Amino acid sequence: MAETGFIKGIGIWYQRELNTIKKKDDFYLQPIFEAFTNALESIAIQKERYNSEEQGEITISVYLTKNLFSKDTTTYDFQKVVVEDTGLGFEDSEFERFINLRDDRKGFSNKGTGRVQFLHAFDKTTFESIYKDENSSTGFKQRKITLSKCEAFIVQNAIIRLDEEKEIKADAPRTIVIFETLLNQKDKELFKTITASEIKEELIRHYLAGFCEKRNHLPFIKIILFIDNVIKNELEIITADIPVPHQEKEIDIHFSRIDGNNIVKLSNKESFNLKSFIVPGSELDKNGLKLVSKGEIAKNIKLDNLLPTDQINGNRYLFLLSGKYIDERDSDTRGNINLYKKKDFKINDEFVLFSEEEILLEDIEEKSNQVIVSLYKEIEEKSKEKEKSIEELQKMFLLNPKTIKSLQNKIHIGDTDDIILRKVYEADAKIVASKDAEIKQKIKYLDTLDTTEENYQEKLSQYVDEFVKVIPIQNRTALTQYIARRKMVLDLFYKILRKEIEKLQNNERIDEDLMHNLIFQQSKSEPENSDLWLINEEFIYFKGTSESQLGNLELEGEKILKEKLSKEEEAYRLKQKGDAKQKRTDILLFPKEGKCIIIELKAPDVNVSEHLNQINRYASLINNLSKDKFNFTTYYGYLIGENIDIDDIEDNDTDFKSAHSLNFIFRPFKRIAGKFGNMDGALYTEIIKYSTLLERATQRNKIFIDKLEGTQQ
Repeated sequence: MAETGFIKGIGIWYQRELNTIKKKDDFYLQPIFEAFTNALESIAIQKERYNSEEQGEITISVYLTKNLFSKDTTTYDFQKVVVEDTGLGFEDSEFERFINLRDDRKGFSNKGTGRVQFLHAFDKTTFESIYKDENSSTGFKQRKITLSKCEAFIVQNAIIRLDEEKEIKADAPRTIVIFETLLNQKDKELFKTITASEIKEELIRHYLAGFCEKRNHLPFIKIILFIDNVIKNELEIITADIPVPHQEKEIDIHFSRIDGNNIVKLSNKESFNLKSFIVPGSELDKNGLKLVSKGEIAKNIKLDNLLPTDQINGNRYLFLLSGKYIDERDSDTRGNINLYKKKDFKINDEFVLFSEEEILLEDIEEKSNQVIVSLYKEIEEKSKEKEKSIEELQKMFLLNPKTIKSLQNKIHIGDTDDIILRKVYEADAKIVASKDAEIKQKIKYLDTLDTTEENYQEKLSQYVDEFVKVIPIQNRTALTQYIARRKMVLDLFYKILRKEIEKLQNNERIDEDLMHNLIFQQSKSEPENSDLWLINEEFIYFKGTSESQLGNLELEGEKILKEKLSKEEEAYRLKQKGDAKQKRTDILLFPKEGKCIIIELKAPDVNVSEHLNQINRYASLINNLSKDKFNFTTYYGYLIGENIDIDDIEDNDTDFKSAHSLNFIFRPFKRIAGKFGNMDGALYTEIIKYSTLLERATQRNKIFIDKLEGTQQ
């Protein structure tokens, strides 16, 4: 009979060891599942060892209490969880394995570390186990064990305490596991609203593969919810609750190994079992292809053929892949399957030779998805829908048809638009890299030319011709993406002006901010990331800002306006309808020293002629209050709107003229009076419609699109 008390670790330091086996934070019921798995295994061993025909029983009881200080009657406080089974119990061999962390003698996939999930989740886990013992006068013994990582245990370098071991009168083995005092606040919140139905649904989902295999030989499984020690709900899991696989298929997948610098497929292979389920969308929230370890769903792998939330005829699809190979690669934390990927065969671009052959995760995914498509023709229809989506993307982003064609076997039904575009761009990038290398080689050839040779000119012409052929291919990908983005901006510009976007569907007015943010997002200072090219291609290369107070405006890290002003300058600052430093120009750009571009944007329904002096005022403030070092003397103004009438503008300012052939109005010169010793400035101003900007920019972009489409044929 074992001695009661703390069971101290020998050759192991628990405080450090527990840190290496992490809590499975992704699921708060994981400890209960660990206990449920142990119960299933214990019942199975009992049947096998004693040739028993008994069904076996597992009961999960959750105890909650009402919170006397809370008015909420739908949430409760956690008291305990009790998992009871009629399995083998803690016989000597099981007890020995239990006290030895990482003892995997029960099987390769049983690492003996599931109990660590108990430690991470609960302050105390108690085991009361009755088991058969031939040496006992009664035929049975009982062990009571406490499991904890609290300080009282850790200071003894222990996580297990044997509280009692004695002979007992009993009719059959039985084990009761009691979980008390949750350690994690998030878990406490989740248990407040837990229901018996939720536990039942999660058990079926998690153990679906195992339940399906043993649907006619399941133990009697019961879930009971207690509120203040009174049963509130009691449910059972019966055969009728377990969905029947729609189809089942054996799959053979070949091993791989390193041969020289290559990964090669071998003739030897491993068999896997693929079960498919068609489940109403209301009962299954996501399609999935999942690995199953020892009857438990362990890991999601890539399902190429359907997006997670896709439905076909109101149904979703679940595919479960199981096999000995998966079971043997379960990790210390149950459900973390260790499978190699192709990239794992390389370290720093150097191939690593493994002593063992491996089945690669990519091969498992590829073969599984091929079989899935062959089994379900409706998924094939989804493929056609994806082809249509690709065609739309091709038109929208000017994708190279040749690249799309080369990726036919790499773009899957389940790929999102983002993934499809990424694959296309990655393929184009490889072409660019190849051409870059080719260009470098062509340039190297030039170094070999000898100007004294008789055929020098002929050789030079040949190299130049070859070089010129490579350049357009090399540049096309980057240019295509650049032009395609501009095309989308132009499409949006067009829809805004025609009020075709959702925000303007109810005939709402197009406000100034909408136009402003389209061209150059407010409060930003990176013209290179704006769409100022809609006004002028050169503008994106200048320094500048959008919607900034004049007082805070900086150029090259220094504020433009003077911080200290004379009395006269201070009075001037406050003259023009408030504090000049608080005024905000829509867009200010600085093309070079001494020059400033002022852009004002008006809503399409605003009469532009009522704002002719706005740019003049801004130019005057900058001219007379800016620091001398900036030497601003030349100003360019752009007043942009849609409600523009030449007669009205000329009536307000006769210096404005119409450039009829170019469809805009301009004033070639306006003197900006210099004050406080500053020189006079000169202001050139244009007034132009949004629709004119759109027409010009569209035409410029079309020229590039036509050229690109010509090179992609």
